[in-house]
Amino acid sequence: MTNESQNERAAEPDKAEKRFNLSLLVSLVIAVLLAWQWFDSRSQIEELQQEFAKRSADTVGIIKDNRALVRDNQEALRETQVKLGLLESKLAESQNQQIALESLYLQLSRNSDEWALVEMQQMIDIASQQLQLAGNVKAALIALQAADARLQRIDRPQFIPLRKIINKDIERLKAVPYVDTVAISVRLDNLISKVDSLPLAMDARPHSGQTEAGEQAEQSAWLRLAREIWQDIQQMVRIQNTAEQEIPLLAPDQLFFLRENLKLRLLSARLALLLHDEIGFRSDINAAQGWLARYYDNSSEATKAAQSSLRQLQESRISIEIPDISSSLDAARNFKFAREKATK
Repeated sequence: MTNESQNERAAEPDKAEKRFNLSLLVSLVIAVLLAWQWFDSRSQIEELQQEFAKRSADTVGIIKDNRALVRDNQEALRETQVKLGLLESKLAESQNQQIALESLYLQLSRNSDEWALVEMQQMIDIASQQLQLAGNVKAALIALQAADARLQRIDRPQFIPLRKIINKDIERLKAVPYVDTVAISVRLDNLISKVDSLPLAMDARPHSGQTEAGEQAEQSAWLRLAREIWQDIQQMVRIQNTAEQEIPLLAPDQLFFLRENLKLRLLSARLALLLHDEIGFRSDINAAQGWLARYYDNSSEATKAAQSSLRQLQESRISIEIPDISSSLDAARNFKFAREKATK
């Protein structure tokens, strides 16, 4: 027992030393682990700090960029607000103009019938004046057709009876025979321009007998001399047959008045043409024909052409029966009076 206890007592220090060594080793291991953990944690912290610093710098840049964008957006917003204000003011102005135009359109639409009646009545008045003053059927027809077209564009049922009356007068004007006053007037102007060049009867001379040049060349010199002497004697003495018609002899100043009076007769005929005065027209043409036959050389081709033109003009019809379109004028006036009375 004593040896065992002594051995046990001797072994106890060894165990204690082993436990101490083991504890020291564990402590060293723990210390190494702690040191490594601390170093690792520090490196991670430094990395985190660097990452944080980097992200902070990026964040600061982003914040600066965002601030710049915010400023740009604010300026754009202010400009947009200004433009929006201008657009709103223009929209309000446009709305006011639209309201004014709508009111004006309503007012005009209410007065469109009255305007149409006024224009239509003026056109019918023009047609009546053209017929009564100038006898111009074509101009009157155009005016009546314009009045009917004006009523047709409005297309109101109350204008149908009035249009029927106007169309009846239009058919009357279309039935009137057409007189080409322009062509007749041009022919008269051509005759007037040729009056000064027409040969007079007092200037005409009888034709002396002449032989051909070939025959004279074959004759002898004595025969040619005798023939020339005989021709001179014939020219000294004129023998004319005046039993049928006496050729008037006029002084130079009378020739001027003759031509001017003939021109005046033709001008008077043109005036009668414009007035559709057939009696006056034929009278002037007859007078011009008589003067040409009496005072001018009727064997001349120019005089024959002038007489032929006068005969054709004499056969022309210039008078027309002017139709009465007072029914259209009365209908327009009565219709307008009835509308004015109904509005009152």
